Formats: sequence, structure tokens, C-alpha cells
Amino acid sequence: MENPPPFLCKGMYMDFSVIPRGNGVLKDLLPTLLKEGWDDVPTLKIMNEEDTDAMNMTQQQKDALEIRSYLHDRALLQYGDKLEASGKCLPELLSISTVDLSSQFGMKRGHIARFVDRTSACADPLLKSYAPFTARNMNSIASRKNSNFKSYASVNSRKMQASSSMNHDKPLEQSLADFKIKDDHIFKGIVAAGPAEPRACGCVQPPPIVDSVAPYSAIENISVEKLTPEYKIGMERLVKTKTPPMKASELWQDKPAVILCIRRPGCIMCRAEAHQLYVKKPIFDALGIRLFAVLHEHIESEVKNFWPRYWGGVVLFDRSMKFFKALGGGQLLKDSFISGFIFNPRAIANYKRAKATGSEQNFKGEGEIKGGLLIVGREKSGIAYQFIERNFGDWAPLAEVIDICSKLQNQQQTRGVHQNITAI
Repeated sequence: MENPPPFLCKGMYMDFSVIPRGNGVLKDLLPTLLKEGWDDVPTLKIMNEEDTDAMNMTQQQKDALEIRSYLHDRALLQYGDKLEASGKCLPELLSISTVDLSSQFGMKRGHIARFVDRTSACADPLLKSYAPFTARNMNSIASRKNSNFKSYASVNSRKMQASSSMNHDKPLEQSLADFKIKDDHIFKGIVAAGPAEPRACGCVQPPPIVDSVAPYSAIENISVEKLTPEYKIGMERLVKTKTPPMKASELWQDKPAVILCIRRPGCIMCRAEAHQLYVKKPIFDALGIRLFAVLHEHIESEVKNFWPRYWGGVVLFDRSMKFFKALGGGQLLKDSFISGFIFNPRAIANYKRAKATGSEQNFKGEGEIKGGLLIVGREKSGIAYQFIERNFGDWAPLAEVIDICSKLQNQQQTRGVHQNITAI
């Protein structure tokens, strides 16, 4: 496998050249990594000391993997080969002066600032707290229970914590507590949206949004087309054969689903939102939640640029735009570039937030139809949460999303226990 398919250089997935290139210290590990289930970046980045030792990784290989992971967090993988080839470990590289970083490795000034900033906006340290849920441990558990990642959440926290030798590891319940909505938080309810801030000194009013959740009937029979599969190493970049349309209800038939409705896949704010959500996939896997991204416009080049660089999961095409209409109470929620962005300080702030992630952008496609996010319970239980993109670039608060998903998991477990007791 001399030319493995790319993860990516920025955004959610990294170019898998993080493994075979550089001075080659990681190249021989590729077959073993794939065999042991380290086949995507979110999983690879929660590898802990126990896992690296189990693979008999040398210290040099451990150092190289740490460097590549650190660079990926900061969207700086273009410097991976040179930094790895230096033979230095990450702490040594971080101690190098800014002058030497520029002269020895050709780093630009802005990139140097991002490299030495250990609190970089692109970093995602939350995944480190999921070190107990390693691919090797989870795959072995899943094979014994024949339930794939359902066991990811079913194993009790004490056993999970004991599975790791690292003292700072957290069990699932404790890690989820980091996302728990605090007691003094005023829950916005089943329908949520960003604030409606005044535009152009109050001369322009934001478009109204619905106050009630969309009925299940509005999304149950939506016809969607699968444009991409879940990304795995070694697979084709896109689905080559056209897949037949499917009913949306199949998406959440056996598991709840998070449906991210993308306004425009080339938009930097949409890409950043997709990235910050999908990078938490290990958490959603633990909760038994599936992730889907939905587009209302199919431009093949835009799908290729969006997947898997910013979103590594399934991408669906909603030709009828019914998911988007459901968010708007039966009608498409639209806003113009002038009133919705130029005169909207909230949207401009959202743009700056997305820009800080290092994502790229283009202006292809229709960009005025607002998106949002839906959390749908399994089978016919309905929509559990609905977030509407009131301002361009509004993101559903991750704490709310994970809290709602946790509640759905608890409901499923309670229902399962009740069914078992009834059966007995």
C-alpha cells in the first residue's frame, strides 16, 4: 500500500501520510494499525501508552506519532515530514526558538504562533479524555458481545478506567459530565437557535424562526440519496455507483441519529461546524448515536472537497430539501448575503471563529438556504432536538447536543431493562 487514500491535511481527517512518509519510522506500522482497528483519525488520536506498547512501537515511532497528532490538531501537517525527520521529540521541538523554526523548517510567522500555542483553536484535547476507549479494547469487547460499538457504552466505568494505565483517563460517565448542561443553565427547549441580534443598528430585522419542533411526519418519508459512505482506510473516495434513494426513516431505524443539515459544503463556517461535530465521533459512538450530513445541492466536486476532509461520515443528498423545510416550519429559511452577513455582527463573529480553525473555503453553490441540526430518536419516537441556523454560521451548542444524546441513550437502556423484566 504505497499510496494509501488520504485522510486530509486540515480539518477532521489528516492525510495518512502522517503514517508512511517523513523519515519512514511509521511506514511499517500501517498494516498493523489497520489490522488492529486504528483506521480513522479520531480513533488513532486516542491511542494511549498501553496501546503503543502492545504494538511494540519504538520510542522514535511514539515520538513521530505524537508530533503528527499535535500538528493535525493545529492544521499544520505540511511541516510533518521536516519535523519528524529532525529526530527530535515534541517537547524538544516546542523549545526551539521562533527564528530556528523559521530557518530550519520553513515555518511561516503565523504558523509558528499556532505551533507554539498549546491552546490553539484547532486543538481538540477532549478526545484525550477518551483514552480508555481504545480501538483494540473496543474491538475485542465488540467481538465477544457481537454488538460492535454498542459495547462502547455498556461496559461499566470502573472496568473501563482499569483498562488503561494512564492516571488521567476518565470513564465515560465522567467524561460526559464535562458536557453536562449545568444546573443553572436555562435549557432552551426542544427548539434552539442563536440569538437574534440587531442588524444595521436595528434597521434590519432577522427572519423569524419556528417555536415548535417539526412533526415526525415531516421527515419520516423524505427520500435521500447516499453520496458517500463512512470513511475507512483503503476504501474508494466516493460511491462510484449511484445508490438508489432510501427513506430517511431507515437512518434511525435501530439507533438515534444526529442529522446535520449543511447550508453549503464549501462555506468555511459549515466546514468548521462539520469538523467540530464529527471529531467527537468516538463520543457519539459510545452513546450509540449515528451521524449524518445532509446537502440540499449535489455538486460532485464540492462533495469531494468536503468529504472526508471535513466530514468523514455518511453524506446524504436531500433533493426535495424537506429536511431544510422541516427546520423552517415547512418553508425554507433563507437570508441574503447583505442583510444576513454584512449587516449581521453575529454572522461576522461566526466567520472569524471558523477562520481561526484553519479551514479553507470557496463560494460555489447556493448559500442562502439556512441549515441546522436535528436529533432523531430511534424508530418512530420523533425529533428530540432541533437547532436552527438563525445567523449564518450558528452552531448547535455541543453541550446541548451531547446532553440530549445522553438522555436518549438512558431512555433506550431504561426501555431495554423494562422489556427484559417484562419478558421474565
